[in-house]
Amino acid sequence: MDRFSLCAIFILVLSVCTICSVSNVHAVEPLSTLCSYQYGNYSANSTFENNLKLLLQSLTSNTPITGFNDTSVGNSTAQVYGQALCRGDTNSTECRDCVKIAAQGIMSQCNKSLDALIWYERCQVRYSVMNFFSLMVYTGKYTDSNYPRNVTANPARLYSHWIYMMTNISGEAAFDPSLQMFATGVVNFTASRAIYGLVQCTRDISASDCNSCLRQALGDLRTCCYTREGGMILSRNCNVRFEHYQFYNGPVTSVLTYHYSEGNRWKKWIIVLVLCVLGSVSFVVIGYCAVFFSRRRKDEFDDERSRSALFHDYAAPVGVAITEAGDLVSSDELPFMDLTIVKAATDDFSSSNKLGQGGFGAVYKGVLSDGTEVAVKRLSRKSWQGLEEFKNEVMLIGRLKHRNLVRLIGWGMEGDEKLLIYEFMPNRSLDIFIFDPEKRTELDWRTCYLILDGIARGLVYLHEDSRHKIIHRDLKPSNVLLDCGMEAKISDFGMARIFGEKQITANTKRVVGTYGYMAPEYAMGGHFSVKSDVFSFGVVMLEIISGKRNNGFYLTELAQTLLAYAWKLWQEGKELEFVDPSLLDSGSTSEIVRCVQIGLLCVQEDPADRPTMSEVVTLLGSEMRIPPEPKQPAYSVGRVVPVPDQSSGTGHSANEMTASTIFPR
Repeated sequence: MDRFSLCAIFILVLSVCTICSVSNVHAVEPLSTLCSYQYGNYSANSTFENNLKLLLQSLTSNTPITGFNDTSVGNSTAQVYGQALCRGDTNSTECRDCVKIAAQGIMSQCNKSLDALIWYERCQVRYSVMNFFSLMVYTGKYTDSNYPRNVTANPARLYSHWIYMMTNISGEAAFDPSLQMFATGVVNFTASRAIYGLVQCTRDISASDCNSCLRQALGDLRTCCYTREGGMILSRNCNVRFEHYQFYNGPVTSVLTYHYSEGNRWKKWIIVLVLCVLGSVSFVVIGYCAVFFSRRRKDEFDDERSRSALFHDYAAPVGVAITEAGDLVSSDELPFMDLTIVKAATDDFSSSNKLGQGGFGAVYKGVLSDGTEVAVKRLSRKSWQGLEEFKNEVMLIGRLKHRNLVRLIGWGMEGDEKLLIYEFMPNRSLDIFIFDPEKRTELDWRTCYLILDGIARGLVYLHEDSRHKIIHRDLKPSNVLLDCGMEAKISDFGMARIFGEKQITANTKRVVGTYGYMAPEYAMGGHFSVKSDVFSFGVVMLEIISGKRNNGFYLTELAQTLLAYAWKLWQEGKELEFVDPSLLDSGSTSEIVRCVQIGLLCVQEDPADRPTMSEVVTLLGSEMRIPPEPKQPAYSVGRVVPVPDQSSGTGHSANEMTASTIFPR
């Protein structure tokens, strides 16, 4: 063989290797990663890091045996809990390889995080410093990594087929023990086209919880992908996906046939008969059908407008507001701001103008052409909840006027951009002053007292004095802004709910909020009321007084939570040990102790025992009013719902927000 032939073969082999290498790199890219730093970071070469490495090795070795594994390594504050799940159609080799890659990926992408979760095409791996076994929680969001693709021309018909299939296989996965909480399905859409689906739950949860998780995931899938030919939701405890091609291995669990109603079949038969018998009036029939289908298309269009949550209605630069029914009405109080104006004000959303990053997007400082300083919230495209937050903010805060509520001065929407423009708060948010050691020195007791009074008065307005009774549902220091005079203003109404005039409580299946600030009846059962906000206020109050976070307080080894620590010292008559020493130097001891007592009253476990916010304002403003003796507070205030113990022994997350990731196609 001559040199030229050898050279050609060498180049060919090199090219193939390069292509394979690129393909492999692409294949090991994670679908999504969640790195939570709410519990802090671990140190390099620490006991926790060593335990984490041992845990990931254990998951890599043991998960391929059954496709699911959970375990823990270590003890005390260095204990780490872990869980791995392989997709039900993978073999042991594919499972081992995926978990191994996931273990490497989670270490590199979530550097030093005490809580992390990573999803790949064929597996997911999670670890946490918190014991997330036997805990149930669900919240959904989606990313736009594959967006947009393949928008269907007939969403209603496609949806009726795939939701029929996905609902059926969800029931099978949840309630058929032989399937080990994994099911696939296929349903014919046309004579030459089918829709394929896959659902799976982690095997530590009960059948009813698996079914509940899958149903919630399908609700999010509909919100995200109603108009699309495929979509995926990834969450801690259940995954769902549908496509117009077979994306999974092995035999299909369920081959389904979509059954049209007998009424539809009868109508079609009548139409055929009429057309055959009454050929002489065919033009009349055709005209009738044209009108009929025109109206149906209009109805479908109206439905689609509602599903896309008003995206198409914001194109024109006119002042509008959104009614509670979701309709648009003219409004001179809430001016529209063109995207070009907002971009100019923020220097095209320059990173140098970025003030912070929240759960629903980033906030930027801007300066309008008249010199007015503003804060622009740019809602994330990666969360379907961002759209709900946008609507809530426009509905609620655009109508509210109070000195202790942040003022919304405009909004903008263009394409995927959703913008809310607020008055600028030069001192930013309260959490910076409470938890930053340097900023903390700028707070004396008088300032803290006025901040507490301002928050309380803002909540009284929401609960009792505004046009509607409004429950905030996400009160925390980062959602309290401070103006130039350090006056408190409540912000972020994206999770708020309106109550009827005589409504006292409400219940929701979708618990949203922040770990450490949610009342136990809401976190555990979805029940919320004005007393839920009272609980959150009490937590904020105790954080201001102590200068310590409730989240992750167990790491101090003083008590399980900040609330438990405050209660313990109160019972022992040592409440002054709970107070930040810098506040004792600048304020009245009796007034500070009184506020500790009010804080403990607000976080009592039974909502009926908690005061209303108007009572809190009275207690803060009148030394003549003697507060009652507080009862034991609720210690478990996380965003969790308990699940009965399972013999398999694994569970869910106690994270600030349980993440589900949707990939539309």
